[in-house]
Amino acid sequence: MFGSLVERLQETFKKLKGKGRLTEADVSEALREVRMALLEADVNFKVVKDFVAGVKEKAVGQELYASLNPAQHVIKIVHEQLTGLMGGDNSKINMAAKPPTVIMMVGLNGAGKTTTSAKLAGHLRKQGRKPLLVAADVYRPAAVKQLQVLGGQLNTPVFTMGDRAGPVAIGRASLENAAREGHDVVIIDTAGRQEVNEELMAELESMNQVIKPHETLLVVDAMTGQAAVNVAETFNRRLGIDGVVLTKLDGDTRGGAALSVRAVTGKPIKFAGVGEKLDAIEPFHPARMSERILGMGDVLTLIEKAQENFDLDQMTKMQKKIRSMEFTLDDFLEQISSVKKLGPLDQVLGMLPGMGNLKKLKDVQLDEKELVYVEAIIHSMTREERRLPDKVLNGSRKRRIAGGSGTTVQDVNRLLKQFEQTKKMMKQFMDMEKTIKKGGKMPKLPF
Repeated sequence: MFGSLVERLQETFKKLKGKGRLTEADVSEALREVRMALLEADVNFKVVKDFVAGVKEKAVGQELYASLNPAQHVIKIVHEQLTGLMGGDNSKINMAAKPPTVIMMVGLNGAGKTTTSAKLAGHLRKQGRKPLLVAADVYRPAAVKQLQVLGGQLNTPVFTMGDRAGPVAIGRASLENAAREGHDVVIIDTAGRQEVNEELMAELESMNQVIKPHETLLVVDAMTGQAAVNVAETFNRRLGIDGVVLTKLDGDTRGGAALSVRAVTGKPIKFAGVGEKLDAIEPFHPARMSERILGMGDVLTLIEKAQENFDLDQMTKMQKKIRSMEFTLDDFLEQISSVKKLGPLDQVLGMLPGMGNLKKLKDVQLDEKELVYVEAIIHSMTREERRLPDKVLNGSRKRRIAGGSGTTVQDVNRLLKQFEQTKKMMKQFMDMEKTIKKGGKMPKLPF
């Protein structure tokens, strides 16, 4: 996520390290680099211009904080500006005073509305809501079936009238059904359309007027960059959207859409899709996203994911083992499944301060298909080798293990490296959780 932007910004800020005081020339040179990094990330030109001007105004001539060096001082200002640019605070769904809350999902063809509708339903179910999914896309072949399959996987009912009725009639009937069945949220999946298709846009406007949704969420593909911002501007002008859901944010190495949508449309980003699985959706927190972009990690989101996916008793036992340095390869095998629930390992590590540069993570990726080989390698070790791999495993032992597991010595070495990385990650994660519980607000800056 934002890989190239993170790397460019970190290199820029490192050049300021060691300076005793920031001059206007120092700031101007750094901001030229920041400007180029943002433009290359496909951020809207006017947004970049206003952003750089705001940073310069705050950075030049200010006295440094006693605890910060010049690079950290600029990062603090950039962090504040980035957070404000993306909306400041997390913007939640406006729930109706009298249920059901009606959410209408709109967007272009291929933006991921159907999957996002299902993800949102799953997210709300975890919060104790009782959502109803509505299949109102009567134009795309198999759209109704797709939503039914996704609803089945989430154990969430799907209201459908097939393709016999029009979208407006389906929407109206779904509200009656929700009231009857006691659903407190109705999520309407509409058909994708191009903003230039006047007929379909007019149909959407009609649907908006009849159903009167409490939330109209625009689903856009983050990887389309500036094009996503243009789409948001058009839909907002026609419909008056209430917020944006950015899909495929995990694959967006640039960040243009995330950094431009709020400033251009005035509408907040409410959720971000960060993977293909049905639980891969996150509330969009501008401050946390700003920290990710600046390589400061996103510890709060990581803690929330862990609390959601890990068994408390299991975590307590593992914490004791890690702190006492008794964490073994047997424990590692058990924990791989738990860690994988948080998402891909590179994404998890990327939430730790200083690990935002993906180049650091290229050797620690773990494919789910590799679990078979991981189990085979660990099971080919003796009890002592599993308990003290760094002390007893030498070349001959590794060759024996590779032969016994049907793998190579390189595979064994890769597993051992992943084991060490996971130990460090989990210890750092627990230390940071402890710091935050004591009242710490933001992770230490990576300089």
